[in-house]
Amino acid sequence: MEIIRTITEMQQKAEELRLSGIKIGLVPTMGYLHKGHLRLLDIAKKNCDVTVMSIFVNPTQFGPEEDLDKYPCDFERDERLAKDRGCDFIFYPDVKEIYPESYRTYVTVEEITKSLCGASRPIHFRGVTTVVAKLFNIVKPHVAVFGQKDAQQSIVIKQMVRDLNFDIKIIIGPIVREKDGLAMSSRNRYLSTEERKDALVLYNSLQTAKKMLESGVLDSREIKSTIEKIINSVSSSKIDYIEIVSIADLLPIKQLSGEILIALAVVVGKTRLIDNMMVRV
Repeated sequence: MEIIRTITEMQQKAEELRLSGIKIGLVPTMGYLHKGHLRLLDIAKKNCDVTVMSIFVNPTQFGPEEDLDKYPCDFERDERLAKDRGCDFIFYPDVKEIYPESYRTYVTVEEITKSLCGASRPIHFRGVTTVVAKLFNIVKPHVAVFGQKDAQQSIVIKQMVRDLNFDIKIIIGPIVREKDGLAMSSRNRYLSTEERKDALVLYNSLQTAKKMLESGVLDSREIKSTIEKIINSVSSSKIDYIEIVSIADLLPIKQLSGEILIALAVVVGKTRLIDNMMVRV
């Protein structure tokens, strides 16, 4: 496995691979890898000849009161995990490499970035789409793999790819969960032992919503009310949002039909966690 630190070197390597007819797969991450990231790498390996994992904690997607300064980092651990999983390249730039002092350009996807996480994190998706667009131009992948846990992000990235005519196939990997159902996340390490137990309220409330749908309940207000009661029963939790939206446009739906997304953001202790479920009704 090769580690590349500069944009110029990564672009040169990508161009060499493309000219040799080699299909490149990209897995963008912010590091502190877990099994969810490694499953995305597995998907990339199945669909491509060569895999590139980017590790970059992107400052432009963090708000001023968010956890940029304490976001978990352990590159030696990440390097070992990626290598053991069969990754071919890690692209590991520093902040000045991606955003030099003269940097002025951002990519913005309208409308679908204003709801869900975008409502409470107004600059978040501008940072996400900007860094992903840059990674696409640097790594030059044929395929890029993202995770469903960040469901809104995956929908936003797909929109950007369509709108800006990136010749890249986007694959969304399923949520990877711990044995008890908690969605894997680098931020889970922030949770205390008691908060870790409390965090299961996200998964449990989604499972309850699934059972309600299976029993024929199609009123989104009733489902959201039930989820709210379950989450509020845990004293350490604070709801950021509970939304049931159409996957097509991320707009709320009152009477459920078609492909829907049930999305949650909940602060447990001091840690903001997200989870979701995609369902066809």
